[in-house]
Amino acid sequence: MSEKVRSEHLDRPALVYIRQSTLMQVHEHQQSTERQYALVELAKKLGWDSAHIEVIDEDLGQSGTSATHRTGFQRLAADVSLGKVGAIFSLEVSRLARSSADWHRLMDLCALADTLIIDEEGIYDASDFNDRLVLGMKGTMSDAEIHLMHQRLRGGLLHKAKKGELVYPPPTGYVFDNGALVFDPDEQVQKAIRLLFERFRLDGSVARAVRYFNHHGLLFPSRHAHRGGHSEIQWHPLTTEHALNILRNPTYAGAYAWGRNRERRVLVEGEVRRKHERLATSEQWHAFVMDAHPAYISWEEYTENLKRIEENAIRFHGVHQHGAARRGEALLQGLVLCGRCGRRMYTSLPHANTPVYECLRTAYGESPCWSTVAHRIDDKVVELFLQVMAPPELDLSLAVLKEVERQADSLARQWQLRLERARYEAQRAERQYNAVEPENRIVARTLETRWNEKLQQLAQVEHEYEEARGRQKLELSAQDKKGILALARDLPRLWSAPTTTTVDKKRMLRLLIQDVVLSPVDVPERATRIRILWKTGAISELLVPRPTLADSHKTPEPVIAVVRELAGKKYSDSRIAAELNRLGLKNGLGRA
Repeated sequence: MSEKVRSEHLDRPALVYIRQSTLMQVHEHQQSTERQYALVELAKKLGWDSAHIEVIDEDLGQSGTSATHRTGFQRLAADVSLGKVGAIFSLEVSRLARSSADWHRLMDLCALADTLIIDEEGIYDASDFNDRLVLGMKGTMSDAEIHLMHQRLRGGLLHKAKKGELVYPPPTGYVFDNGALVFDPDEQVQKAIRLLFERFRLDGSVARAVRYFNHHGLLFPSRHAHRGGHSEIQWHPLTTEHALNILRNPTYAGAYAWGRNRERRVLVEGEVRRKHERLATSEQWHAFVMDAHPAYISWEEYTENLKRIEENAIRFHGVHQHGAARRGEALLQGLVLCGRCGRRMYTSLPHANTPVYECLRTAYGESPCWSTVAHRIDDKVVELFLQVMAPPELDLSLAVLKEVERQADSLARQWQLRLERARYEAQRAERQYNAVEPENRIVARTLETRWNEKLQQLAQVEHEYEEARGRQKLELSAQDKKGILALARDLPRLWSAPTTTTVDKKRMLRLLIQDVVLSPVDVPERATRIRILWKTGAISELLVPRPTLADSHKTPEPVIAVVRELAGKKYSDSRIAAELNRLGLKNGLGRA
């Protein structure tokens, strides 16, 4: 027996620590596992009684790079810190810890508790300088070894990714074919992906695109990968999170992008946790190759989508940069710029039902920049907008009809593909049932149940399709087309129709208007100068009166004339008020 093993060590238990990094190593490297269990015999040889030898093997299949999920190592360290362990047996240092931090912490505990560390090569006393030096070198080499192994493996992986050849679980709508990314051969999957990009292009909002799918009962595909490379498509209602992930993914623009997320370890409330971060720019990604595979959209449209998503985000105090059309009475919300300072103006409601365009720029000790009532500006801009849209009535009406027909055809095609898939799955379940031997009732009953389920699903899809045809105009009749042409030729009537919402009006304005710049004018009289920047690059200028607050609340002259007339007839105040209300006249605040 070694002179380092003393009686006080033999009086305490010996712990044999056994670990393999993966379950595959446990099954395939059985010789290594047997050698670790054989350390029990070494402990007996050094003088420990069998009853005082404990095997800790609950960390089989766990990596030694961290002690976070290794309950066996945590229990071992806790027992050492309580002075309950005489010696730790391990095949080599790397079995105890691949992390220098975990390893040196364990060495410190062993030195304080007078616990020996024993492997196949020797017996070490952590309180002895020479032994501690050897153990420290072994721990550092073990840590460096795992680092070098990881670096080699990751280096080869990065090299392959930078060439655009690394195969990874593809996003929904793509599959790998002989190492190349190609469109998913499933037509329904392709159509659904293209429809999402089209709806975002038309609606300008992720929420509206998602609402379109759910309103029309359209399901959206999602690829689920399984261990071993197999993956399957599942169909669910579209969610905002799923739509955002697709719109932000550069793969759909034909770019091979790998390494867009980063994972690092951080300290949270005293615990080491993994933090996932999304890298914003392509310069931060590990690999980025343009035009690497077929694309659903162009790169220009992809960048425009990202810009639009960013603009749609609501900013502080409700200021948003040219975002999507939202509810609210101010028609130019998000389009208005301050002519004084160039900042984006936001919409407020300082008075009930009276929206105001207001610039928030303030200097120290000064009041806000300026503001103006929204409806005067909106009325003038709408008047010019309707004049601009008047000349090409025939071309516009035909284009509108063609677009409505195209959208109806696209929606109908989605339903037809869904029906086709449901019929295929029902027929496939029928073929499987017919292929089984009648005597094999155990299998036949299961297949019969599955066939009945597919038939019920088919009936449900057919029922939903018939409802959608009647409710959502999947097919346009001649009368529908005639009504669309009539509305398109009479834009003012369409604008004033009770079915045209404020959001619809805002979206129509945004088709032609890029920005509206408002500047206050004080001489020769108070007014607001409106400069409209059209998307064609043209600029129009308008001037709108800007009365003071007192002027805006002044009783209208027609009302004053009626009051004078009734007063001349010796009417009392209450009788005059009743007569004014009967005539539908309002005071300066717009009230009875």
